[in-house]
Amino acid sequence: MGNIQTILIVLSDEQTIQLFERYILSNQQVNSARSCEEGLTAFHAATPDLVLVSDEFGKEACAKMMGELKKTHPMTPVILLCQKDSDFSTLDAMRIGMADRLTLPTSREAIARAIQRVTDRQDHFEIWLRQEARKATGPLIQQMDELESLANLGRTITSRLNIDQVLNEVLDAALTITNAEQGSILLLDDKSGELYMRAARNFQEDFVHTFRLPTDDTYAGQVIQTGEPLFLQADAPQKIKTSYLVHSLAYVPLIYHGRTIGVLGVDNRQSNKRLNQQHISTLSTMADYAAIAIENAELYTQTEQERNKLAAILTQIKDGVIVLSEDGLVLMVNPVVRKLFNLDSRTVENQPYTEVFTNQDLLQAIQGTSPNPDRIEIEINEDLYYRARVTRIENVGKVISLHDISYLKELDQLKTEFVHTVSHDLRSPLTTILGYVDLIKRVGEVNATQDDYIGRVQASVRQISNLISEVLDLGKIEGRMSEFFELTSLEPIIQGVLADHQEELDTKGQRVEVLLSGNFPAIYTDPTQIRQMFENLLGNAIKYTPKAGTITVSGWRENDQVIIRVKDTGRGIPLDEQTKIFDRFYRGKNVVDDTQGTGLGLAITKTIVENHQGRIWVNSKENEGSTFTIVLPMRE
Repeated sequence: MGNIQTILIVLSDEQTIQLFERYILSNQQVNSARSCEEGLTAFHAATPDLVLVSDEFGKEACAKMMGELKKTHPMTPVILLCQKDSDFSTLDAMRIGMADRLTLPTSREAIARAIQRVTDRQDHFEIWLRQEARKATGPLIQQMDELESLANLGRTITSRLNIDQVLNEVLDAALTITNAEQGSILLLDDKSGELYMRAARNFQEDFVHTFRLPTDDTYAGQVIQTGEPLFLQADAPQKIKTSYLVHSLAYVPLIYHGRTIGVLGVDNRQSNKRLNQQHISTLSTMADYAAIAIENAELYTQTEQERNKLAAILTQIKDGVIVLSEDGLVLMVNPVVRKLFNLDSRTVENQPYTEVFTNQDLLQAIQGTSPNPDRIEIEINEDLYYRARVTRIENVGKVISLHDISYLKELDQLKTEFVHTVSHDLRSPLTTILGYVDLIKRVGEVNATQDDYIGRVQASVRQISNLISEVLDLGKIEGRMSEFFELTSLEPIIQGVLADHQEELDTKGQRVEVLLSGNFPAIYTDPTQIRQMFENLLGNAIKYTPKAGTITVSGWRENDQVIIRVKDTGRGIPLDEQTKIFDRFYRGKNVVDDTQGTGLGLAITKTIVENHQGRIWVNSKENEGSTFTIVLPMRE
């Protein structure tokens, strides 16, 4: 009986039910119910393939039962079982949705024929439903396929940088969706103004390489000029404005930064397959993908070119370069750095810099703890020195550049040796000159003019001697090491220097204030150098402060450092000269010509401060005075 396996009989007579079960429906599974209400319950408990309902329950009960069944299972067939004298007609059964009507008593053959009719009718109905569903869902399925193709294409573009591969996959997707025979991507040659094939599918290779299409009076050129899609549909092949015979053709623009740079096209040369507006919409999206792929490829090419340039520069440059991330990982080192620190072929990228480098000077430079942050020197060995510059770059980290200053060190050493030699050699003849000048007055009378000349010679010789002494002192200070440091109280040194200048202070009527805080500590210093530092600062303050001026020395402790200030009310230093006053032999332009000085005092002072890992700077205004500030660390 067709595909009917389970049958529900709604019938009150037990004998009739048994008759159906044993003889008529012996090959099917039969469930039964004694009323329409029980029938609905049994139906929902185990959905049958067929329902047989007796007319004994009346039209109203049967109609109610059918109404409930059709709400949930409209495809389940129901056959009405009627007595011979039943007023339940076939038309009545059809009206309430029953599939057929049988008169009792009936035979096995009659039931089989009724079931077959129901089954055939149901099969025909299902076939019709599938056809209608296919008609209704066909466009939707096509759209889903197109969306899936576009999604796959998007993933391809974002994951690949090979422009040829990406453009060919764009064409493959375009041909799949439009069912076209050929596809091409034409790009505009800015030099010639013609279109050439950048990628193609199903074209002869020779044709692709030689193809050139003008933008004037061609369909592709029209798309370039207007930036609008275009498609051609014809029953007979046409060559108008296409350069080759086609039945149908679609062109959409490739737009890059608002400029049309090319055309994506598909066509049918052999068959008369149709293209539609939906195809144009999908192709436009694919053209956008192609434009993105071209943009990505160009950006990648530019990036690679710049990266190669940078790599070439870093490889050929003689300076060492280290790039660190914000969290201290080594991003890059150039060959110079590898050679300097014996890194050889080690993999140092993405390693903590503390595990890559062991040179203490370099580590201090990176960590910002160098004694002299303005002049960081990295000693590789006794013959090799590099100047380090640390630059912080936002969103990258730090860049450390190392410049070879070994030759400068060598020159500085030669200069120092030369200066020492010359200075020592000059002292003897200067002493001789000064001695003979002193003897002139002893061997005879001199007039006033001669006495003036003798005084000038003596002053000049003494000035040269002072200059030589300061040059030698500077050399000694630059070579002095930290083992000379001892715990030093600064106040007695300050008072001692002021005592040495007391006669000059009294002569000029200057007032000196020493303001040291109550917690001003003793610190580890080289006392000889510190005394010379105060000698230079206070000596300059007294020298350049006019009569009745005020000199203030103040000091206090701040965290783990000591701050000292020497302030005067002198003529001040011009703003454009304040960065030069610590240079050797530099003297300000506003210094009176007859003011004694060598231009080395502040250079010596700066060297002393740096030897103590401190800092010194000046704040000054012309005609208002100057303030020198020294910051020294609390060393152990």
